[in-house]
Amino acid sequence: MECLAIEGNLLSGEIPDCWNHWRRLGYLDLENNNLTGQIPPSLGHLNPSVLNLRNNDMFGELPSTLQHSTSLIMLDLSDNHFSGSVPAWIGDKLSKLEILSLRSNNFNGHIPQKICQLQSLRILDLDNNNISGSIPKCFSNLSAMANKSNQNSYMFQWSSTSYMFQWSSTSTNLFCIRALLVLKGRVDEYGTTLGLVISMYLSTNRLIGEIPKELGSLVELQSLNLSGNLLIGNIPDEIGNMELESLDLSMNQLNGEIPSSFSNLNFLNHFNVSYNNLTGQIPTSTQLQSFGNFSYMGNHLYGPPLTTNCSTKPCSGSLVLYQVLEACILLKVGPYIGRKLYMYNGCKWNKWRCCRAGGVSGAAAEGG
Repeated sequence: MECLAIEGNLLSGEIPDCWNHWRRLGYLDLENNNLTGQIPPSLGHLNPSVLNLRNNDMFGELPSTLQHSTSLIMLDLSDNHFSGSVPAWIGDKLSKLEILSLRSNNFNGHIPQKICQLQSLRILDLDNNNISGSIPKCFSNLSAMANKSNQNSYMFQWSSTSYMFQWSSTSTNLFCIRALLVLKGRVDEYGTTLGLVISMYLSTNRLIGEIPKELGSLVELQSLNLSGNLLIGNIPDEIGNMELESLDLSMNQLNGEIPSSFSNLNFLNHFNVSYNNLTGQIPTSTQLQSFGNFSYMGNHLYGPPLTTNCSTKPCSGSLVLYQVLEACILLKVGPYIGRKLYMYNGCKWNKWRCCRAGGVSGAAAEGG
């Protein structure tokens, strides 16, 4: 067998540790089940091109045997309960990786510098973990994010003799690789267009320090999300030289002004710098003026598109209640499901009153 895809069922229990004899299996997709337990060590001897265990209830550290899966192009372990540090061998051994998604787990420690060796990496998703330390400056070495390259449609072909990835397909024995991504502020599943996506998600962690100016060299990056961390300092001017479609720097401790170079971000359709310590006038550009107050609230900014100065004096009434509650929920449970929780669970005002120091708690005091 070369392809095993049994995603979206009601499978439960642990994955058996009996994969030593499945050496020809190149595609394994067990996502969206109720699987528990740890990744069995023998799974590392498969050496598949795709391993997708997303959205199960698995836990534990990643087995070192996975470093032998040197053919991996896509590794998706998101939405589980995996823990421990992000292994350095991912960057050292899995050199063919193009998609790495570890989002919504319990990983901790620092981002290993060896991740910067993944020259083919197009999607890096470490959202919603407990990762600390600084953002590696060597991310500028991720050449697939910095240089134009051939874009793949990620079609997996299997036959009686081999498996491969290829550009397009007319044959019936092609299997489309899918990934769940958060772009432009919403969660979507990407299939045949997955090869067009180049993105980096590091939000809702405990990252500290300044945003490296070296990120500005990743000119092919379409989406950059650093929200919900502890980042400080000024926003680098170099970010304005990118061709981003989505940029989220909200809920950090950034200060200074929004760089004037942001006027050059002509492709933006999602933008958020709310709840930082930013000051000054918002640079004038067609794109930056197209976003509403929510993209800028919780700072000391002025000028269009702000219609009300909510930065220096909190707004009154139900508007501030909604905005502060929303910001608190985003901080508590992650920036992508906070709104849904607020809308459907009816969170109580007092529960969130002091969820964040500074501008939010001050607004809460006046709004209460």
